[in-house]
Amino acid sequence: MDAVVLEGVTKRFDTLTAVSNLSLGIREGAVFGLLGPNGAGKTTSLRMIMRVLIPDEGSIQVLGEPVSERTQDLVGYLPEERGLYAKMKVREVLRFLGALKGLSETEAAQRAQSWLERLELAAWSEKKIQDLSKGMQQKVQFIATVIHKPPLLILDEPFAGLDPVNAGLIKDIMLELRDQGSTIILSTHRMEQVEMMCDAICLINKGCNVLNGDLRAIKQSYGKNTLRMEYSGDGDFLEGTGLVEKVNRFGAVVEARLKPGADPQEILKAALLRGVRISRFELVEPPLNDIFIEKVAGANA
Repeated sequence: MDAVVLEGVTKRFDTLTAVSNLSLGIREGAVFGLLGPNGAGKTTSLRMIMRVLIPDEGSIQVLGEPVSERTQDLVGYLPEERGLYAKMKVREVLRFLGALKGLSETEAAQRAQSWLERLELAAWSEKKIQDLSKGMQQKVQFIATVIHKPPLLILDEPFAGLDPVNAGLIKDIMLELRDQGSTIILSTHRMEQVEMMCDAICLINKGCNVLNGDLRAIKQSYGKNTLRMEYSGDGDFLEGTGLVEKVNRFGAVVEARLKPGADPQEILKAALLRGVRISRFELVEPPLNDIFIEKVAGANA
């Protein structure tokens, strides 16, 4: 069963078409990546799923029924821009937001305390939101999103403002919630997180669907055309082989997209002839970041 279904959804703002004839299905219990460049229509699409905005055309179903006030309570939403009451205390704002989602005051307080302890915020529970760091505020916002145990989570840049330790903690909790049956829509520009976590993706550009489907199948469709290398020595040999379309350098690691029919062993020979010491040499599928750039650039051409 699909947790979310969009069929022919269009949304206009005056003369701007923010989303155009968008159709997609999000499988129940999956982590789904909704991707696109700035201004692509991602946030507008998410707001229509939550019924904050109403589509001009098309239909949306959430958990088997048309979007409604009832389905709104089945969604936990973490916005890219924080939506917390800055002058309220942490524990107070969590109890309040939990009550808005139908929890009793006692249940909201118990759940808030449990989450505050898990995310190492208990010592800050009586502080005002405005007194917390950006990372701490992000963790409070995450608690507010999941406190009512919604079956559908919409997370817009959930790792913003978090250091690597806390980003890893939130990532682990997200996967734990998925394993417990939650469906997660993840909207982020961090392609490495999408690549590691998502089961399927939809890439939209200028409001239109330009790539949609199972992430593993999408990557496999490109084939293993990218050479990932780690080496010490002069790396100019790559451009001199005539076998490479594009080179991305990340310090000690280099990713080179091969031309059709290119033999990677010829590149290895060229490296050895130049006295380059190879410590890693593998042929891989292209990273999602490269697929993203290719699709967006192609759509804009």
